[in-house]
Amino acid sequence: MKAGSSVLLTSMFLAGATMTPGVSAATWDIDPGHSTAQFKVKHMMVSNVAGDFGKVTGVINYDPADLAKSSVEATIDATTIDTRNPDRDNHLKSPDFFDIEKFPTISFKSKKFEKTGEGKLKVTGDLTMHGVTKEVVLDVDGPTTEIKDPRGNVKSGASVSGKLNRQDFGVSWSKTMDGGGLVVGDDVSISIELELKKKV
Repeated sequence: MKAGSSVLLTSMFLAGATMTPGVSAATWDIDPGHSTAQFKVKHMMVSNVAGDFGKVTGVINYDPADLAKSSVEATIDATTIDTRNPDRDNHLKSPDFFDIEKFPTISFKSKKFEKTGEGKLKVTGDLTMHGVTKEVVLDVDGPTTEIKDPRGNVKSGASVSGKLNRQDFGVSWSKTMDGGGLVVGDDVSISIELELKKKV
């Protein structure tokens, strides 16, 4: 699993990176090498199985002074799914679940940004997965204070979380257990760690 953005940002600061206060209006690229999208779903009604997608890309326009001018378009490479179990990963890639041959990506396009507290946002937008588009609401911690890395790049980060029902997107495979309940739960928790690089 790739390290989250917070670990990298902390290490760069300790190494002597230059910090600038706040986050200014700018366009940011999502750094796929230091960003991850993770999910968690109930298995057999007794435990949670977690996995992640290894490639997240996209562009964020963020204006803290006028959130109406802010937007995000992001794409997750569904073919990179990893639950650390090859057989399960192959099943998740099959038509029973993500059907990556037909739908190799998951995308999100924002429609509204709202401030919900100090350093906290709520972002509403359209999530397209498995060929189905539905509106979702995501909670965001960040963006973090801008820093300048040793190469002179301006960086920031954000943590994104939310929940969705996989049935809403046609990812509907499961089996009923003999004693009742489903092998795979419907509610999915998502957690996305983003490292951002300011465009120049």
